[in-house]
Parts: sequence; C-alpha cells; structure tokens
Amino acid sequence: MSPDTIISIFLGIGLAASVGFRVFLPLFALSLAAYLGIWELNESWEWIGSMAAVITLGVATFVEIFAYFIPWLDNALDGISVPLAAIAGTAVMVSTVANLDPVITWSLAIIAGGGTATAIKGANAAGRLTSTATTGGIANPLVTTVETGTAVAVSTASILAPSIAIVLVILILVIIFIIYRKLRPKK
Repeated sequence: MSPDTIISIFLGIGLAASVGFRVFLPLFALSLAAYLGIWELNESWEWIGSMAAVITLGVATFVEIFAYFIPWLDNALDGISVPLAAIAGTAVMVSTVANLDPVITWSLAIIAGGGTATAIKGANAAGRLTSTATTGGIANPLVTTVETGTAVAVSTASILAPSIAIVLVILILVIIFIIYRKLRPKK
C-alpha cells in the first residue's frame, strides 16, 4: 500500500469520526478543502468540491450547529443523526480513499467509516440523554460546545495532518470505551 493510500485512509477515518460529533461539519470541511485545492477527491466525488456544495454544506453545518443549542431539538436531532452519521461516515471514507480496489474501498468505508461515525454518534447521543436526565438539559449547551469543538479539531487535523487525526480518533475511541466500561452495570 502506498503512503498516499494510507494517508487517504487516515483522512477518511478522521472525517468519519468527526461525523460522529457533527454530521455536516466534516463534509463541509472536506468540500472546502477540495474547493481550495488542499485535498483531491476521487473522480466520482469531485462534485463535493464545487461552489454549490461548499455553500449547501456550509449552510447545513451552520443550521446543525445552532440547532443543537435548542434544548428539546438536540435530543431529537441525535435520534435522526445516528443513521445519518453511518451514511456520512461511509461517504467521506469512499470519497477520500485513493488507489484501492472498489471492493476494498467500500468494505473500509462501511466498516471503518460508517462504523466509527456510528460508534461515536451513539456514544454522544447517550451522553446527551444522560445530560438531559441528570441536569434537566441545563448542561446540554456545554455538551454541544464540546462536541462541536471536537468536530472542528478532528476535521481540521484530518485535512491538514491525517497522521495526527488518526491518533485523535484512537484516543476518542479509547475514552468512549473507558466511559462505557465505567457506566456499564456490574454483573
């Protein structure tokens, strides 16, 4: 496997993890990076780098971020965002992976891209429900701010330094696993 292929996989996994925090933000970041010529996309996904896609995904990102600050809407968004995260995580992985057989690309996209995004989004949804139940939703804006900040950081790292992004993704998944183990009922 070439170094470019490995870097493209790291980019895809990093953006998929970011999708687990905000569905549209990593897509917008990828769109902007492609539009500015920072990252080259697969031929069938070049449309993501168009001005129309940049504007559309920018507006969707803005609406999504601010919608999460509305107390009752944040939990409703989490309900629909889990399946959307799986789709978006798969899509960003497919659009970025370079120089691999389509069967391998799609397998990686579904497992690593969709799986990572779904795992993180599921953990975030559970965290928001816990925040709502324990604080009556008062802490939810703080949860939203942390999630959005993490999505920005991981998306930026994914595009500018994919090797650092993969380390961040592993760290995030380890933290989620540790929290899960602590909260899981003892047998």
